[in-house]
Amino acid sequence: MIRRNIAVVLCAALVIGAAGCAGLFGEKEEKTASELAAEGEAYFKDKKYLKAIEVYENLRDWYPYSKYTKTAEIRIADAHYHRGKYEQALAEYEYYERMHPGDEKIPYVIYQIGMCHYERIKSIDRTQVPTKKALETFSRLRDRFPESRYSKKAAPKIKECRKQLAGHEFYVGRFYFKSGDYEAALGRFKIVTENYPDIEKYSRQAEEYIKRCRKHLAEPDE
Repeated sequence: MIRRNIAVVLCAALVIGAAGCAGLFGEKEEKTASELAAEGEAYFKDKKYLKAIEVYENLRDWYPYSKYTKTAEIRIADAHYHRGKYEQALAEYEYYERMHPGDEKIPYVIYQIGMCHYERIKSIDRTQVPTKKALETFSRLRDRFPESRYSKKAAPKIKECRKQLAGHEFYVGRFYFKSGDYEAALGRFKIVTENYPDIEKYSRQAEEYIKRCRKHLAEPDE
């Protein structure tokens, strides 16, 4: 009788222990793709971008073939963008474009790629690599999807990028001019008048500086 009671107690202990181990070490019950999509969207709308990224990454990893996965991929990129993490956002947008080149959301994705570069544009006295990349991306969007509303949104950004680049060339030209390097200055001012004639803020001044450079270089006007 005593042995039987001990056996019952041991069995009960094993059952309880097994249940406890399952809770500690077993896999958690996974949410469905639709549940994760709804949860991620709720976090995103509340601007809880880190939580949204976590949920959307789970959705992407657990359900790679779900109808919600592409949306999750874009939302991950959008969340990084809204956090000001433009490098991470850029990587995600570019990944989406590579993986889904024919998707209907590609105009938006290309626009956002351009914005990731645009948001990192510095003043005219700094490197203009982000400006050039933004201009290239917005121009690619315009050429590929001329009727897209995102191309229309990109149009003023293209003008701003060109104005920025003209300003940079003019700034460098004046630096060379003040340093007495008239040959180098002349080259920069010519870039302004030849590549950005419509940016009158700089092109008109550049024309005057070209004349002054040629005078210093004793170079006849063309």
